[in-house]
Amino acid sequence: MQPRSPSLTARRAAALRAAHQTLDHGRLFRDPLAVRLLGADADELLGDLDATRTAPERRGIRLFIAARSRFAEDRLAAAVARGVRQLVVLGAGLDTFAYRNPHEAAGLAVFEVDHPATQEWKRERLAGAGIPLPPSLAFAPVDFERESLGDGLAAAGFDPARPAFFSWLGVVPYLTREAVFGTLGYIAGLPGGAEVVFDYSEPPSAMTPRARAAHRARAARVASLGEPFLSYFAPEELAADLRRTGFAALEDLDAVRLLARYADERADEHTGRPPGERPRRSTAHVLRAATRPRSQ
Repeated sequence: MQPRSPSLTARRAAALRAAHQTLDHGRLFRDPLAVRLLGADADELLGDLDATRTAPERRGIRLFIAARSRFAEDRLAAAVARGVRQLVVLGAGLDTFAYRNPHEAAGLAVFEVDHPATQEWKRERLAGAGIPLPPSLAFAPVDFERESLGDGLAAAGFDPARPAFFSWLGVVPYLTREAVFGTLGYIAGLPGGAEVVFDYSEPPSAMTPRARAAHRARAARVASLGEPFLSYFAPEELAADLRRTGFAALEDLDAVRLLARYADERADEHTGRPPGERPRRSTAHVLRAATRPRSQ
């Protein structure tokens, strides 16, 4: 992202989450605050998305973004049931979980990590939308050129000795491999144990010609915003690297399997393709990785 400017791709992802509420009636993932948080931009952004609602590739991206949020929050709920009481939202953007936290009564503390400029922009949006800051939320502004994730979280009150869950959506493709594994190494090294959900893409060479063309156009668009795609991963190699980093449990779903998990017999409808033309696999993935506490 550009210095001193909010992330434009975070704004776009928020618009797609909001569009799922209006165009798809929140069928896969319900977020009652998504449209409110867009504020004055809502009509323009949602109008633009509504104009392309029938395009299969646009609908597929929108549904994948909704499903990855659903998956992350489902896995978080399971972690809370096991006793986890710390959630870290990395690259939080306009994520709304902290403001509708169903686990607040259970004592779940939420730490939002983001670039200071994006975080300031979000706080202005929250104030403008009349969305209060809950006592369970702590902001952790981190400029990665000047401070580490660990330092930023420590300043916000995060306890590395207690189990934690990390939600890291819509960020990994925009980071270098070194930055990605720097963050994963920090998570894997937490003594209290940790779990992380993130999304990633396979290399363009693994895509079909049609998907590669669509990806090329999307890559050019985000690059023009100053936020280019920087990393891709092959699933088997990524799994091996995660295990070497210290993660013991892995669950990797491509977009087709992810949508099928939540859509069941309506999977063709949710991928935006006619019956019988649903692809067998996708190069877009969401992955869950977990460690064990060092004491075990």
